Amino acid sequence: MQDLKDKVVIITGGAKGIGKACVYEFIKYNAKVVFTYNSSSKDAENIIEELKTQNCFSLKCDVRDYKSCRNVIEEAINRFGRVDILVNNAGILRDKPLFLMLPEDWDEVISTNLYGTFNMTRAIITTFLKQKNGCIINISSVSGLVGLAGQTNYSASKGGIIAFSKALAKEVAGYNIRVNVICPGFIQTDMLNTLKDDLKKKLIDSIPLKRFGKPKDVANLCVFLASDISEYITGEVIKVDGGLAI
Repeated sequence: MQDLKDKVVIITGGAKGIGKACVYEFIKYNAKVVFTYNSSSKDAENIIEELKTQNCFSLKCDVRDYKSCRNVIEEAINRFGRVDILVNNAGILRDKPLFLMLPEDWDEVISTNLYGTFNMTRAIITTFLKQKNGCIINISSVSGLVGLAGQTNYSASKGGIIAFSKALAKEVAGYNIRVNVICPGFIQTDMLNTLKDDLKKKLIDSIPLKRFGKPKDVANLCVFLASDISEYITGEVIKVDGGLAI
């Protein structure tokens, strides 16, 4: 993997799960990392304490709020002088059958997952346009490709991210800004750990590789897409799902 020395990356939702794995992988490849959290302040503190590097700091951010996202960009530039890479990872689940879904269940998921991606991307895009360089990696989901029962809100938000990313990739390619999407399948995170064992077994049986993915599986792809090795890749939607959506 190519070294990312002097590259500055912002990772939303970086205190847990896939986001946390991304923080560690980008640090491993010598990038400077700013990661956000909303409610997981203790987890964020633990990461900073464990890494013990001046090249990583965390910021509280509610991605549903555009001003909060702008603050993250400004703080990152104040600390490191520039931003090169944005990983839009922050997301939530509120799974229910549609007939039981409340309007707030819909609003919270769309606001966090889809509006959050818009807010952070809108906050950084002017900087990237001025630089005539930038890389945006949006974390969607297999649910956004095929739809999963009980996830009409989540699938809609993640499908929206895919359409948003493809349109933006065409819009900014002339400025040397790349936009790609990663669609994880079932990854071993806190979200998955809440499921009962019998349901986990059914899910594993549905995956051709017969196992859940690890957060690092997604983080490795993020680092690849952020590196110059992938400088001719944009507008792509890449699954990390063990073959689930074949």
